Amino acid sequence: MARPAPEIEPVELTSADATIASEMTRWLTHLRAERRLSPKTLEAYARDLRQCLDFLCGHWGERVTLSHFAKLEATDVRAFMAMRRADDIAGRSLMRTLAGLRSFGRFLEREGKGRVGALAAIRAPKIGKSLPKPLQIVSAKRLADADERAGETRETWVLVRDAAVMALLYGSGLRISEALGLKRRDVPKPGEGDVLIVTGKGNKTRMVPVLQNVLGLIADYAALCPHQLMPERPIFVGARGAPLSPRIIQLTMARLRGALGLPDSATPHALRHSFATHLLSRGGDLRAIQELLGHASLSTTQVYTGIDTERLLEVYRSAHPRG
Repeated sequence: MARPAPEIEPVELTSADATIASEMTRWLTHLRAERRLSPKTLEAYARDLRQCLDFLCGHWGERVTLSHFAKLEATDVRAFMAMRRADDIAGRSLMRTLAGLRSFGRFLEREGKGRVGALAAIRAPKIGKSLPKPLQIVSAKRLADADERAGETRETWVLVRDAAVMALLYGSGLRISEALGLKRRDVPKPGEGDVLIVTGKGNKTRMVPVLQNVLGLIADYAALCPHQLMPERPIFVGARGAPLSPRIIQLTMARLRGALGLPDSATPHALRHSFATHLLSRGGDLRAIQELLGHASLSTTQVYTGIDTERLLEVYRSAHPRG
């Protein structure tokens, strides 16, 4: 069962009146309960709206009221976006900011609190297309080998734990939050199962296959772990027995990058990219990969077809006699 989402704390604002603060709290509660947005997305949307209200307060020279916000003009929005762009905010973050402001505007309109038409008149910023950067198959496999860190002074169970997490990210294409969110009871012993039920974005659950050798690595870690792994608690724990922090795995990957000579793009999430890319390059069905990754839209998964095309073109240019 998914854990209940934490309550939304009442919003307090210095740049806007209590009415906007109240509506902002109700909006965030709606996004969490009805739209099932992740806590990180809610946090980003709240931060973006706060920044907009702070800007408008200085721009207009007074605290923002609900009636004034409803009369927002396109020039006001453009001025705010220009200010954010001047702070070297990337296009993708600007797009998220505009999406959050539009969401708040639509919420106010549905609640009969005014129509913020100016937000719809603003074009979304252009985003340069960038492809995920998967690892080579050999490199992805080496990351899941505890022997690669044999020279480190860390305890053996920690090295085996990190290798098991890496193997799970690559072997099942999980997000790091999904892997570290697995309970002890969620992971079958080797030979007793071959699927995992994971909880992804928006508390949505999905079924993903897991390799027996990955289950073997997890079993090795569980046998060596000095802490008691309770069935209802996360299976991956830190040095003191608390749930393992994603930061630990990120630092582990950073050390391995140096040891293996991998680029900066070699992150825990790159193992998920590698999972999808390697499946696709070996004839995997795009729809099936979409389900395995937990993507809501096929267009999100289709980015991996671009990676495969790029590699084919590289081979063609380097190998063709007239290349």
